[in-house]
Amino acid sequence: MKARRSATLMMTLALTVAAIVVGSVPAAAKSSTGAPSASFERFVLSQGTHTGTAEGSAELTLSGTLATGTYTDPFPAGSPHDLSYESGQWISPAITAPFDIDELVASWNVATPNGTWIKTEMQATGSGRTTKWYTLGIWASGDGTIHRTSVPAQGDADGFVAIDTFIRSKKAAPLRSYQLRVTLYRAAGSLATPIVRFIGAMTSAASDFAIPSAPVGVVRELAVPQLSQEVHRGHFPEYDNGGEAWCSPTSTAMVLDYWKSLSYSNSGPTPSQLGDFPSAAHVDGQVDYAARYVYDWNYQGAGNWPYNTAYAASFAGMNGFVTRLRSLAEAERFIANGIPLVASINGKLPGFLFKKTSGHLLVIRGFTATGDVITNDPAVFANTDARVVYGRAEFEHVWLEGSAGIVYVIYPDGVPLPANEGPNPNW
Repeated sequence: MKARRSATLMMTLALTVAAIVVGSVPAAAKSSTGAPSASFERFVLSQGTHTGTAEGSAELTLSGTLATGTYTDPFPAGSPHDLSYESGQWISPAITAPFDIDELVASWNVATPNGTWIKTEMQATGSGRTTKWYTLGIWASGDGTIHRTSVPAQGDADGFVAIDTFIRSKKAAPLRSYQLRVTLYRAAGSLATPIVRFIGAMTSAASDFAIPSAPVGVVRELAVPQLSQEVHRGHFPEYDNGGEAWCSPTSTAMVLDYWKSLSYSNSGPTPSQLGDFPSAAHVDGQVDYAARYVYDWNYQGAGNWPYNTAYAASFAGMNGFVTRLRSLAEAERFIANGIPLVASINGKLPGFLFKKTSGHLLVIRGFTATGDVITNDPAVFANTDARVVYGRAEFEHVWLEGSAGIVYVIYPDGVPLPANEGPNPNW
């Protein structure tokens, strides 16, 4: 996939852009305690401020008097076009993090019928000031109304957004609390509404990690179907050409296939949907389908983290979010509950096809008796080669030090997540 950034190894492009914008190089500050700092908030949609929205049956929809305006989609074929809309907003209560915030990634599970979309923003407060609102994503599950996109060039003295992640600038004073703002849109003349089921946010501060972590004794391997990104090399250049660029949608597709294999039949596209795109004759078309429907038109790639989990959650009965885990010991607890994880890695990894990576995603499917990591790694030339075992310490170096423990958690209704441990829940 395209190079990414994290709390410990930020992508060079993001650093350069932010330096140009604010005149300094942003970076995350080390946790003063050295303990991994990650926290996750699940918002109650009935709380907060509703303007043109209402919460009922745990779902947020458009309701009442709506605002009007015009959205300019910068990415349609030909030239940008204007789309008249009606909209409503929800603003969360202010959330105080248990530590000073260096980074924030939001997640959402939303149904967007044709003619509708949402925008997710964040604002932070600390050290006597409140930042502006930063856009974290403009999202629709389809591509018939708008092109889903991140928003570039938002950097200022407080921070910037690197694709999908707010990052506090190095010289900015500490930030401790935040709010999210979600705007629901529908095209003028439509009676449809986005249906928001879930909003969450992960906050973190750069931390020191104990590597390797001590195994907690989970010895289990989940039967996650194997898929190769390289089988798709050269497919659909308009969605970044397959191959190495499609590690994220390939990993997401593997997890959806896993749940479908366990009789969660709505997990992933139907044969009819695959017949429409890419075609019934296409090999492993669920990968191409995922790449299209997670594609970020600003990033020009399929590796936007919350877009992948939002895509997974667009299927009935499925849920998804992005968070950071503090160790493989925490990952073991998900495997014990039968939940595979998609993990983001960065760096040199013995046994990895390309030797090293500036950003790659793969599936954690289990652990050996010695605590090593059993993965489905899409960076292989054939589906049958995707099962790869990586050493525990080597994996934690590229995962914890590479992305500070980023994972996608994708699971169906009725499957419980493991219980959180410690004072700061991170899922």
